[in-house]
Formats: sequence, structure tokens, C-alpha cells
Amino acid sequence: MSIELKTPWYKYYDGVREHLEYPTYSIYSMLKESVNKYGKSNSYNYFGKTVSYEEFDAQIEETAKAFKANGINPGDIVSICMPNTPEALMAFYAINKIGAVSSMIHPLSAENEIKHYVNLTKSKFIVTIDLAFNKINHIINDTGLEKVILVSVKDSMPLGLGLAYSLTKGRKVNVEKSDKTIKWHAFIESGKKYTGETFHEGKPEDTAAILYSGGTSGFPKGIELTNYNFNSLAISGTEACHILKPGDKVLAIMPVFHGFGLGICIHTTQYFGGCSVILPQFNAATFDQLLTKYRPNVIAGVPSLYEAMLRNKKLDGVDLSFLKCVISGGDSLSVSLKQKIDTFLHEHGAMIQVREGYGLTECVTGCCMTPEKYYREGSIGIPYPDIYFKIINPSTMEELPYGEDGEIVINGPTVMKGYYNDPEESEHILKTHEDGKVWLHTGDLGYMDEEGFVYFKQRIKRMIVSSGYNLYPQYIENIIDQVPEVLMSCVIGIDHQYKVQVAKAFIVLREGIEDTPEIRSKIRSHCEQNLVQYSWPYAYEFRKELPKTLVGKVAFNVLMEEEKIKNGNTKN
Repeated sequence: MSIELKTPWYKYYDGVREHLEYPTYSIYSMLKESVNKYGKSNSYNYFGKTVSYEEFDAQIEETAKAFKANGINPGDIVSICMPNTPEALMAFYAINKIGAVSSMIHPLSAENEIKHYVNLTKSKFIVTIDLAFNKINHIINDTGLEKVILVSVKDSMPLGLGLAYSLTKGRKVNVEKSDKTIKWHAFIESGKKYTGETFHEGKPEDTAAILYSGGTSGFPKGIELTNYNFNSLAISGTEACHILKPGDKVLAIMPVFHGFGLGICIHTTQYFGGCSVILPQFNAATFDQLLTKYRPNVIAGVPSLYEAMLRNKKLDGVDLSFLKCVISGGDSLSVSLKQKIDTFLHEHGAMIQVREGYGLTECVTGCCMTPEKYYREGSIGIPYPDIYFKIINPSTMEELPYGEDGEIVINGPTVMKGYYNDPEESEHILKTHEDGKVWLHTGDLGYMDEEGFVYFKQRIKRMIVSSGYNLYPQYIENIIDQVPEVLMSCVIGIDHQYKVQVAKAFIVLREGIEDTPEIRSKIRSHCEQNLVQYSWPYAYEFRKELPKTLVGKVAFNVLMEEEKIKNGNTKN
């Protein structure tokens, strides 16, 4: 059955091609093309230390030899638990070069979360920042991990800066002893004698990386992303932001374990010959120094990043005309904040608008963005080339008319392979429609106007977005409910001035348990030990009972409405 896809947004493709050619090779092979084109140009900048594309390729080869010498083969999964450092990039591309798969883990994840990710993927090796090692060491005997490759943020710093780090922050890093650890430099050295082949000719459908998100059930899912997914994103993303040129510098604030950071700030930048300015940690208070020191042409970040920029008095009078593209993603950008950012940019010499993007890890990252020269108030923009959006009735899968609210569904080359080892959940979110195409059901409510501009309204599924990170209430509730004194809990998102939303936990204690400072401290400590830091409840409220629906479920919508009334619908 042939059903024509509606594409009214094409009229706003000013200088952007509608359809593109996508390669059928691996992520590493795409990088290798950039090495051949831009060999002497800067590939990345780390604390002022620049590395050319040719040098980066040599680093990847050394890393690939080390993995091969230590027994990693095509199809094996290696966990990477790292912030943005050169070693994280070397490991990611080297693992792809040898035909293995990277499992990208947030280094602030709680011990039980790291154990879940490692066991899910049956990883035998993990590359980790030393700051996260003790958590890994505590669960290592409950996993199949054979080797832990330890990295310090100072390993690739310029010599003087690395020494200063060792004498200050580095002194606070207390790594427990383990016979399964090997430091990065020793790991690289272990591959020097390897003489075999390192390049594996990967196929487009091969899984390249596993990133983590909550899926539709609210529990962490491994999202399988292929070579084709990442390479298609790099090409279509560059086309959508077609003013990018080789040599442009991209401030890589978003982390490599996040689709936004890995897909846009790293792989897309490496594709078009840009320079990724990588930072292991972002500090809003020193944002002015990053801008004036590196003079990036592109910034990609969450709305809270730009709020920090607006509040930074040290940027008063600073010329920002070097900015060519400013992208906001990972969270909703309010109309008022967009106006403030645009005004700020113009007052500082950057004659551009902030371009809001929309996407989800299930399609790597952004797949829809405000056009360069057009804006519709409240809109998240128009789809990338070869990406198709439609709005459907989630009950019938019938496409709805323009202007009518429904579920946003997406089709295109960046849509994931599926959830790792979870066919049931994959079938729930990837569905074949009457047109014969597989559509990604986002769980997001929105509509499309007659000219193809998409408007996001809210998430259908219970999910909280805080500073660009997804928080899953059901998962947080399960952690809280593990405390013996807790009868039940309910977690909702409440407004926050800088993070957009944070989690608030409503808790009912068991009969006979008194609400004491000791009990509250116990629950808070349990959350901090078992949840990644950004998902810790911001507030706790203890009640005798929680509102219920007619069928006996906790009425979280009632709690959300109470919070709105309590706060007068204003930000906290």
C-alpha cells in the first residue's frame, strides 16, 4: 500500500537539500575519511592542547591495538564510564574500528545502576574515570568484568596543567586497590607489540553503541544505535546546520554518554572537519572564560546552560560575533528564554538566533530544529533531511489533521535498531504502520501546523526532564520503596528556576513508623547511594496518605496540580 508522506516543511529548507546520500560503512570509516581530508587540522582541543586529525587517528590505532592485544574481538561489548576526555574519544572510535560495541555509562551512576548496565551487556572490560572506580570495585564480583582500565582527567592535559591537577583535585582521588585494574598508559603500552589487523569492515546495520534511557516503562533500557544511525545523523545534522565549515570549533559541553554529546558535539563535528573543544566538567561560573578562551563557532547545550550565560556578568560587553550557530536541546526552551537569549546574542555582536532542537536517544539525538532564518513562536522547528514526522492518534495510529494534538512519531535513518535484549519493549515503541514504514513512537504529545512546523506540548509518559537529563519517577519510587520504613511513594516533577524541573518525592511511612529526622536522613541517604546524582529528589514531603484514582492507583496528576496551585504556577 503506497501512502504519500506529507512534507510541508520543505519550503523552509533555505539552502538545505531535501535528500542526502548516506554511507554504508562504519563510524570509524567515516572518521578516516575526515582524516584523509583534514589531516593537519585540529580534531579536538583539551585544555588548550590541540590534536590534529592525523594524530587522533594514530591515537585510535594505538588504542585499537591495546584492545586487540587484550582479547577484545568483533561483537564484544566494552563499557565506557567516562566524562569528556580524549581517552573516551579514543576508546569509542577504537572499539568501533575493531568491530566491537561501546556501552556508554554515566560516571555518576549509582553502583547498582553500573552493575545493571555491565551485566545487561556482559561487558568484560570497562574504561572508567578514576573518580568512578570505587563504585565499580564494590560491584565487580557481581559482574563478569575481567579488567578495569583506569583513566585520570590529567592523563591528556598539558604537562603543567596536569601537574597542577595532581597537586590539587587529584590528591582527593582515592582509588581502592584491585588486581583487575590497569592504568591507561600501561594499557596502551600493552598493545605496542600487537602486529595483527585492527580494522574490521563494519556493516551499516551493526550496533556501534548502546546508550541508556528509560524507554516506555520508566526503567533503564539499552538503546542500540548502529553505524548507519550515527553516520546519518552526522550528515543530516550538518546539512540542517549548513553554515558549518571545516575548522569551525564546537564547544563540546554535552557529555559523551549522552546522544547529544556523542552524536553532535563529537561525531558530527569530526565528520565536517571541525574541532571538538572537549571538557570533562562544565562550570557555569566560568562559562565566560570558555567563550573568551576558545572562541567557539558553535555551542550546543541545554536551556540551563544559556540561563547561566545570561546571568554571567563577566560577559558584559564581550564580543561574541564569532558564534555562527547556537543550539538548545535536551529540554524544552521557553518562548521567554529564547527571546532573552536572542536579545543577548544580538547585543553581543552575534547576529543569529538560538535554534531549538528536538530529539531523543532512540534516534541518537536531535532530528528536528528551528530553521536558520525562520521561527514560529513555541515551535521546535522542522525535521532534518530524510527525517519524517507525523502526528497520530496513539490509540488508533491514524494520522491526525494539522493543528490537532496527538503523539509525535518519527521515521528516518537515525531511528534506533531497538532496545538491547528487550524485543517486547522494542515492539512497543517501534511500529510498522500502513505505509509499510517503521515509526518510532516518542510518547510525546504535540502537533504540526500546515507548513510543517512541529510543536511539542508535553510528555505522554511520566518523565521528568531536569537540565537535559531524563528522570524516571517509577524508577526513583522503586528505590525509595526499598527502605523498610516506607509504605509507598510517588515522584513528580516540580518547576525549578534553573533546571526547568526537579524531582519531588511524596512518601507515606508504614503504620507505626514515626516521621523523625533519622528516618528522613535514612531515606535521603538511600537515594543518594542508589540513584545517579542528577535524579536525587530535590524535595521530600511526608504524608499520611496519597490521593488515589477510582481504581486505586496513586493520582500523581492530583499531586502535580496541588504543586501548581501551591506555587501559583510560578517557577520556584
